[in-house]
Order: sequence, then structure tokens, then C-alpha cells
Amino acid sequence: MTFNPNNYMNYQPAKDDSLLCMMGLNVLEDEGLAIEVATHLKKICDDLGLPYVFKASFDKANRSSIKSFRGPGETEGLKILEAVKSKVGVPVITDIHTPEQADRVAEVCDIVQIPAFLVRQTDLVTAIAKAAQKHKRLIHAKKAQFLAPWDCKNIIDKIVEVTGENTVILCERGTSFGYNNLIVDPLAIPEMKKLGCPVSVDATHAVQLPGADPRTQGASTGGRRDGVAIVAKSCVAAGADAVFLEFHPEPDSAKCDAPCCLALDDAEKLVKTLVNIKKAVS
Repeated sequence: MTFNPNNYMNYQPAKDDSLLCMMGLNVLEDEGLAIEVATHLKKICDDLGLPYVFKASFDKANRSSIKSFRGPGETEGLKILEAVKSKVGVPVITDIHTPEQADRVAEVCDIVQIPAFLVRQTDLVTAIAKAAQKHKRLIHAKKAQFLAPWDCKNIIDKIVEVTGENTVILCERGTSFGYNNLIVDPLAIPEMKKLGCPVSVDATHAVQLPGADPRTQGASTGGRRDGVAIVAKSCVAAGADAVFLEFHPEPDSAKCDAPCCLALDDAEKLVKTLVNIKKAVS
């Protein structure tokens, strides 16, 4: 398989119909739920012969409201991610928000993620680059909501300048379009692939309606759950090498981004569809 997150320097965009699946929870709630979701999704990917990485955040530091659930925090969150790695036997990915978190997170996580809002923060980007190189990890860099696809070159350049290596997976997650809305342009996928990186699509966050959840009068982010599959299928058809998706056994009860989260029971059908699309366009 040409796209393997476990092989630090051999992660070129897939030449075949393989599809890297970074899937899990939006935010860590407890160890039991994390292991349940990771086990379920791993089986789906194993049955389809797909590489799987469990994703979840230990801290949602960019919530709309100070009252929003943020997660268990760095110390407890990394313990949960370590438990998922050891008990389920899968690589893990999580995001960080400060340079001080980089080394500790890279010690545990196989892929370190730069959040979209922070992808132009040079101190954060360079700290992640150094920590990822030290621990032989990959970097998942989300394209900011205000950036054009080709502007991602500056993100890569910062990392390469610090480490001499391009170990980046770029991620499309929608672009701000007016107030409280995001759009996804599938043409962004081939544009970002021109920069020499594998490209993923975060179809879950791409359907967010920032600050527009009617349940909280704008104190949280709304979303269009029905659009997740549409975005994922469109971007895989456009050439995406990986998908980034969030599931929950009870989506409406998820503690973060519930309006965008998919039901865990629907994961198998969607992943099978994405694989078939990938085969068709390959």
C-alpha cells in the first residue's frame, strides 16, 4: 500500500484505490466510548483492507462559548489515546493548540494535527514540525477557512524550512462563505495535490454552520449532517487520498458538534461507498 501513516517517510499519495480513513470522535468523552468507536471503525476498515487511524480531540479550545464542553484535557486525553493505541491496536491522530503541547503529543500520536484556525501561527507550526521530526510522525495540516488552496504552499514551506522534510497531509475542510456558512470546492483537492502532498477531506467540519446552532441561540456551531456524505463523496471523486470523519453511537448526544456528527451504525455503508468511488476514479 503506497499510503501508510505508520511509515514515516513512505506516505506518498496512493497510486491505487486505497483510502486512508481517519475516523473517530469529535472530542474524547471517556475511554470506554473511545475504545468502542475505534473498535467498530477498525473492523470496517480491516474488512475492506483500508488503513485506519483513530481521531479525537483532547481539548476543543476554539469553542463558540466558554461554557461549551472542551474535553478531558491534555494529560487525561493522551492517556485515553494511549489506551486506544494499545487495546485496539491502531494509530491515533489529535490536534494541538499551543507550541508547548507539541512534543508530548507527538510522543503519543502517530499524526499531529494543526487546526485550521491556527495553521498560519508560525510558532505553533514550527513546534509541531520539530516534534513530528523528533518522534518520526506525520503532520495533518487543515487548510484555514480563509485560505485559498494554493496558499497552503506557505504552510509546507515553513515545515520544510525547519525540518528539511515534507511530511504533510493537507486537509480540505471548507471555506468561509458569508456569515455562518462554509462551502467546499472539490477543485481544491487537485490544487492542493499539486503541492506534492496527500490530501484529505474533513467532511464533518465542512458542513458546520459556525456560530449558528438554533438550539443555543448561536452559542455553539450548527451543522448540516445530511451534507457529510455529499462532501465526502464529491472530494473522493475529485481525488482525495484520505477521509476525516466523525461518528458517535448517539449523534444528537455528542458533546461537541452534534449537528455534524454521523451515527456510528452508518459508518460501514458510507465507507463502502467511498471505496467504490475511489476505485471508479482510479
